[in-house]
Amino acid sequence: MKLEMRGQMRLEQQMKLAPHMIQSMEILQLPILVLQERIEQELNANPVLEIEEPAGTADTETAESPPQADADDTDRTVLDDRYQDSLSRSELPYRQSSADEPDRKLEAIKNTVAPSQSIHEYLEEQWRLVEAAEPVKKAGEMIIDYIDDRGYLTVRLEQLQNKDRPEFTFEDLKKAIEFVQKLEPAGVGARDIRECLLIQMAQSAEDMSFEMRLVLEHINDLFENHLPEIAKKMNCSLEAVNRAVVRISRFDTSPGLQIGQNRNHPVTPDVIVEQADDTGEYTVRLANMNFPSLRISSYYSQIAKDAKTDQQTKKFLDNNIQSAQWIISAIEQRNKTVLNVAKAIVKYQKEFFDKGQLFLQPLPMSKVADNIGIHLATVSRAVAGKYVQCSWGILPLRKFFSGGVEDEEGRAHSWEAIRAKLQQIVDEEDKSKPLSDDQICRKLAGMGIKELARRTVAKYRKLMKIPPARLRKKY
Repeated sequence: MKLEMRGQMRLEQQMKLAPHMIQSMEILQLPILVLQERIEQELNANPVLEIEEPAGTADTETAESPPQADADDTDRTVLDDRYQDSLSRSELPYRQSSADEPDRKLEAIKNTVAPSQSIHEYLEEQWRLVEAAEPVKKAGEMIIDYIDDRGYLTVRLEQLQNKDRPEFTFEDLKKAIEFVQKLEPAGVGARDIRECLLIQMAQSAEDMSFEMRLVLEHINDLFENHLPEIAKKMNCSLEAVNRAVVRISRFDTSPGLQIGQNRNHPVTPDVIVEQADDTGEYTVRLANMNFPSLRISSYYSQIAKDAKTDQQTKKFLDNNIQSAQWIISAIEQRNKTVLNVAKAIVKYQKEFFDKGQLFLQPLPMSKVADNIGIHLATVSRAVAGKYVQCSWGILPLRKFFSGGVEDEEGRAHSWEAIRAKLQQIVDEEDKSKPLSDDQICRKLAGMGIKELARRTVAKYRKLMKIPPARLRKKY
């Protein structure tokens, strides 16, 4: 075999994004709260970047404020030497604040929500206070380890007994589960929904004997909403069963979620849409009333331009000035793009803002992209994780983009509007004779939406967590 090296030329095209373009795309995708955090990070990392004070606000003299024009030459030299020495070591100058200025980090720490406690931590704290024999205590610790987030014991007791580790017996496990099921929240430690309800009923101060019998003997019929059959089997009136169902519905079938449940993240609108009282037209503005306006420090700019500044310091300042220019430009471009996209949405979805969700129109992102002259991917980034505040509440911007169908009159209906109509039909139905999916389909056809299949109605009903007709029936 002959081995040899050959040179070969190949022509190909590659698209490489410059760092400032990548940064611009990242900034565009950030919601307003995340963007504020990003700006704080940039302010802490870049010494030449600073917040522009509102017009008329007196500047507070800080360690990085430029010296006055009439300052003594000696003081100026000492000050310059101090800053340049600090910059030459790539250290950030300390930012002093006035005594009246609040400490932002301290305020943030005070307002930060304490981390939520998990169900296991909550149960372990209670279990330490339980008085029981040592083998029972160890058995209880093992049981708590196998309780899931909903509060249910996910394994059988037999599986928890380890013959190689005789720290506790099966009898200890049975005693321990009785103790665990008496802990808070009520119903924790159950092995199924029947036991969960029975535990809570047993701990109730009310007489729940009828309800306990109903759950104990007829839980499957209860899930299938076979209330007349239950009344017949229990030899009681249908009204008594209905009253019992109402009382049972007050109990929690997932007690563990009461502890350590995920907190909702705050939603802050990026855009505000308001209607003028006189003309009825809509105005669109960015919701950044407290948004900091950034600028490049004039003092550091002067040092960078000074011929006496050494090359290491000059390079350090030039890099930070360029980085500051990129972040300022990226934020301005983000705000401009988000505002233009929001204005286009209001233009195409005016009927929604006038009349509500039933009048939401199909709107592809490509239509908005063509209208404002940007790429489709830019529109997608501009609406990602962002919200609009209007008379109908705070809504995600992505809500306004969806496909749809046309009715027999050629009028377009978005999928969101169709789902709203479906919900309206279910809300207005006679609960003693709830509508089947076929009947809902015919109701929608009566509204002009004739091309919707029954399986599509069933799919939307499931997505909207609307139970089938037999489970919606009220006796």
